[in-house]
Amino acid sequence: MDIQAEKLDLIRWLTEVTEPSIIKSFIALKQSEQSDWWDEISEAEKEQIAEGLAQADRGEVIPHKEVMAKYQKWLTK
Repeated sequence: MDIQAEKLDLIRWLTEVTEPSIIKSFIALKQSEQSDWWDEISEAEKEQIAEGLAQADRGEVIPHKEVMAKYQKWLTK
């Protein structure tokens, strides 16, 4: 049986399940399979993000308008 047929068979079966523990098991499985992008990035990237947030908290930011004006010549074609 191909994977699409297997999935359809599982969907049909799941629609008939009435036992809450089985539903909870499927929900737990789904949640365990979902990854968070934070867990996928490197420590260096996490540190850079933390530093950027700290800079923003200290007010060390450049307004979007200023950045766009400065780099406009490279952004337009």
